[in-house]
Amino acid sequence: MNYIQLNEQLKEFLIEDIGRGDQSAAIFPASERASGTFLLKESGIICGLWLAPMIYELLGGNVQFTSFVEEGTFLEANTPIATVYGPIQTLLTGERLILNLWQRLGGIATATHLAIKQLNDQTIRVTDTRKTIPGLRQLDKYAVTQGGGFNHRKGLDDAIMLKDNHIAFFGSITKAVQTAREQNGHMIKIEVEVETIEAFKEAVAAKVDVIMIDNQSPKKISQFLVHNHQKIITEASGNITLQNIHEYQGCGVDYLSLGFLTHSVSALDISFNSKNGNDKVTIC
Repeated sequence: MNYIQLNEQLKEFLIEDIGRGDQSAAIFPASERASGTFLLKESGIICGLWLAPMIYELLGGNVQFTSFVEEGTFLEANTPIATVYGPIQTLLTGERLILNLWQRLGGIATATHLAIKQLNDQTIRVTDTRKTIPGLRQLDKYAVTQGGGFNHRKGLDDAIMLKDNHIAFFGSITKAVQTAREQNGHMIKIEVEVETIEAFKEAVAAKVDVIMIDNQSPKKISQFLVHNHQKIITEASGNITLQNIHEYQGCGVDYLSLGFLTHSVSALDISFNSKNGNDKVTIC
């Protein structure tokens, strides 16, 4: 996690939300303080707890944040997550950004956890893709790890991945891989995407580092792997959902990469309830 970059991003998020000032929170005196509780309203994994203190600090600090749970643990509905005590203005101004991030990251972590549980195959690792929200990639990918998954490329500069269009421009897998090797050092891995057994065989012959089998059924994947004489790392992707991931159990690949973990995840339901004297108000 690049915390320097993240801190700058959080500043931008607050600038976007606050604009010229939080007109609603400004009706409270700056000196008035209160407490509040964050509540998990549905079962799932809480993720990104440490973001709250970072956000409060950017808003001026002076907020006591006390967590009741551990990062990355699966919790039942109606579990109190944390309490806060500090200036009402700060609590009100920061609550939406905190909830937005916690809800998204919790949704990603929970989806990853459920995918691994549904797959029920310890020989296959579940990994993410680059189908993340622009600006939130490092947080999205962090959430995948908190759900028990692994990260694919963090960005285009991590490794070479030759997909269908790269190969089409070169005319063959062999030529594309040869050119990639000539232009890069030994620390850069090469992955090739294939959709046919013939292409799989060509990738094996080229001795690439990883082969991604795209849009194939578990039965077809097993037929591809018969030709993996080099014992190259393999990955399967495409049209894999929570509803059908169990069908890939025992298919033989090393990784399943799942775009839905980040591109279409449902937010985890979390609320913030504030207390001031005997009154209790739900902040929306």
